[in-house]
Amino acid sequence: MDFAITYLSFYLIQVEGKGDQADKRFKHFQTLDTEEYEESPLKDFLDGELMKISKRKVDRHPKTEQIPTKIGSFIVEEGHALDSNPNYNVFNRVRYAKTKQEFQEENEQFTRSYIDTSAVRGGVFIIASAKLTKYLDEPFVFLLKCDFEPKVASISDERTLIRHVEMAITTKNMKSIQYPYMPEEGMVEEGELKIHQASHARYFEDFLKFVEYGESMPEIMKNQVIHMVHEHVSAQFEENSDELQKFEQDLEIWETSEKREIQERLETHQVVEATAQIVEHTPEAEMRMKLGSTSVKGLLADFGESIHLGKINGKYVLMIESNTIEFDKGVSPIEFHKPDDLMEIVERISRKV
Repeated sequence: MDFAITYLSFYLIQVEGKGDQADKRFKHFQTLDTEEYEESPLKDFLDGELMKISKRKVDRHPKTEQIPTKIGSFIVEEGHALDSNPNYNVFNRVRYAKTKQEFQEENEQFTRSYIDTSAVRGGVFIIASAKLTKYLDEPFVFLLKCDFEPKVASISDERTLIRHVEMAITTKNMKSIQYPYMPEEGMVEEGELKIHQASHARYFEDFLKFVEYGESMPEIMKNQVIHMVHEHVSAQFEENSDELQKFEQDLEIWETSEKREIQERLETHQVVEATAQIVEHTPEAEMRMKLGSTSVKGLLADFGESIHLGKINGKYVLMIESNTIEFDKGVSPIEFHKPDDLMEIVERISRKV
């Protein structure tokens, strides 16, 4: 099972020079209909790729910022329909083009917008409309970009051995956009698309200026924490007071710092309450911290239940409850330790100066 191509346009993108002085051009090679595509070498080149793109896993709220595959949503102001979004309109016109000529005329806007991005690279730009006929008769639009591969050669003859190939392309790191997004086979989201770009450069998504992407889980958690902390702490100060302004300045510094130290602003019950709200929406949310040279990673849901943070003699103590202890790499005598009574440990720590 695969997609059946309705129309496909093949463009060559050439970029000479760098920065603002770069000469960026595109050339239309061919637009093919179904029968022409079936007889074209492109069929072997792209065979199975569209299905691979549609099946590529994607999270609506990824675990990291630098994720290669994202779900994009057309930006629409409240009270307005999808056709108020310029990017949606181009996709829709390309998607429902009735003739080969109409398809090419409509899709050239994608190519023009793409070469206007600041970090565009040379290569091949392919725009296709296709149907997954087993489930739907409605067409999908695919935008595919293959960068030129450096230092590519092909076997030539006994005398020259190899021949340099100047404009070689591969599907290996191919960037792609699929519209509409298909969360499950036979189900589509009209207001969403799926974008994939193997590199961290964002230029393949930058030419869609009216599409936004879901926040990552770290970003969502950070925003939730900032809101909760601000709500709890600001209630302790008078409006426009020096104390409140100082707190807000400290919060801004905390927000932008890569290495953050404990702030000691909330009581245990307030932290447990705040984490419960996060865990309700994200049960797998993680907690990471470093005490001295010891790194700890666990589930946020366990804080206050089996993970406890305290202080004694001005120093921090982390206590973790568990019925079992397992050891991985790095064999040590600790594996044979008979643990002391907790109260003995607390007493021993309290005697330290």
